[in-house]
Parts: sequence; C-alpha cells; structure tokens
Amino acid sequence: MQDSSAAPELRVCAATDLVNGGLGVKVPVSDGSGRTTAFFVRYQDRVHGYLNRCAHVGVELDWEGSFFTRAGDLIMCARHGATYKPDTGLCVGGPCKNGRLTALSVEERDGGVYWRPAGKIRPAEDTPA
Repeated sequence: MQDSSAAPELRVCAATDLVNGGLGVKVPVSDGSGRTTAFFVRYQDRVHGYLNRCAHVGVELDWEGSFFTRAGDLIMCARHGATYKPDTGLCVGGPCKNGRLTALSVEERDGGVYWRPAGKIRPAEDTPA
C-alpha cells in the first residue's frame, strides 16, 4: 500500500482560472465511501480546496460551479443556504453551524494550482493524468 505522504500531486487548473470570489473548479474524486467531487476557489488572493460536501447533509455545495455568495465573501450551499468561511471551511451560518468543510492540501505555483491527495480523498480512478 502506498504511503499517503508519497501521493503524486495533481495539477487542477491554471492559476488564472480562479478569480477572487468567482467560479470554482471541480475535479472528480473518491473519498472512501464513493464518488464525489472536490472544488478549488480563490479568496483574498489565496487558493483553497475542499471536498464538495455540505457539512449539514453531505450534498454537493455548488450550483453550476458557483460556490460563493453574490458578495463573494462566503461559500454557500446552494441547497440549504449554509455558509462557510472560504479560508477555513468553518460553517458560520445555517443548519451546520460550527461544522467544517474537509480541507485539501493545495498550492499555487508556476502558474498552476496543484492538489496533493492525502488520506481517503483521492482523484477518481478514471480522472485523466
């Protein structure tokens, strides 16, 4: 079995694909209990990545790639209206209050956004390299 610290990183997108408070980029993943997606967004000039699962019920958060409130200051669940701080994933409003999104290890460098899979959250098997 491969050590999770040795997992190869995955280039998610070009750094310019993510703008502050704008649309996110989703990638298919497996989290040990099935297929879902992960998402990557930019907030206050920093890139953040999370498992795309509301802390309240476990549904995907976005509506057609849109994760932010209209003001661009919070991540919002399109189904329940729960809101999360984009930089920490902490739920600050709605039915999941004090819950948290599952954060991913993400880095921006050399004009790209890179994710280093760890633990049970891995790229889906059929994701192109």
